[in-house]
Amino acid sequence: MLRRAAAATAVLLAGAVPAAAHADDGGHGIGTPGSRGASKYVEVCAGDGSSSSSSPDTPASADTPGKAKGKDGSAARKCTYTRLVPQPPADNLAMQEGRKRGGRRAAYQVVCPDTGRVGVVWIPDGAAPAAPAVDPETLARRAVDSMRLDGPDIASPRAAGRYTVGVPMWLWVHRSPTTFGAATATASAGAMTVSATARVTSIRWEMGDGTTATCAGPATPYRESAGMTDSPDCGHRYTRVSRDQPDGRLPLTATATWTVTWQVTGGGADEGEFTEPRHTTVGVRVGEVQVHN
Repeated sequence: MLRRAAAATAVLLAGAVPAAAHADDGGHGIGTPGSRGASKYVEVCAGDGSSSSSSPDTPASADTPGKAKGKDGSAARKCTYTRLVPQPPADNLAMQEGRKRGGRRAAYQVVCPDTGRVGVVWIPDGAAPAAPAVDPETLARRAVDSMRLDGPDIASPRAAGRYTVGVPMWLWVHRSPTTFGAATATASAGAMTVSATARVTSIRWEMGDGTTATCAGPATPYRESAGMTDSPDCGHRYTRVSRDQPDGRLPLTATATWTVTWQVTGGGADEGEFTEPRHTTVGVRVGEVQVHN
């Protein structure tokens, strides 16, 4: 899950770039120093009052806004800002924003280890990174909340169906905007607007007998012409009956992983991605082949 740090500047790049190492790891920035085509770099650790270079283009350091705590309650590790050399091309969103603002400025890569924030910020020369008025990922999650995403709409196995040990079971789901995607929504706060799109990228089937299957898409619906063949992309064969289970059914749970991509469409330039799980549980009645003389 991609989390956005509160220490990001108000102007952010639409898209991440290769991660820079942190200031205490030996100083490896974009590229590998000493190799052909390696990039120059300047690193600033927010809050430590130091820099790996005395370049006049290095922005002043600043504490991480709010002294955010890590996931374990400890103080969050500081963000590292690395001046990009060469600077991004002129058609880059951060560079376009920088030209609008004017003055002596440069693009820096920001890496926040505690939150997973990786991006590019536009910082005026001699200035410290500033916290954005609104966290764009917070708005993206607000947009997702308005989508009312659900768990998979299971087509097979059917809740009213009866299935047999050893016989191929084809697993698949019905598709709709709220159970499979794509679903889109926007959210705004102040001058910032974020657009988010959610799609199911995988479904994990917990079959109720201790086995699982993970399928990349909605899977293939069964056709009578398939006979007793296995599903080509998502199926299962039970090896035990369900009569010893409550209500005589095995509990099957299908968990969809919704992948959400978002981008700022007004009031800045930024984008990101995170995932959201949703699940559905049904009971499956499994018996044995009955042979009559």
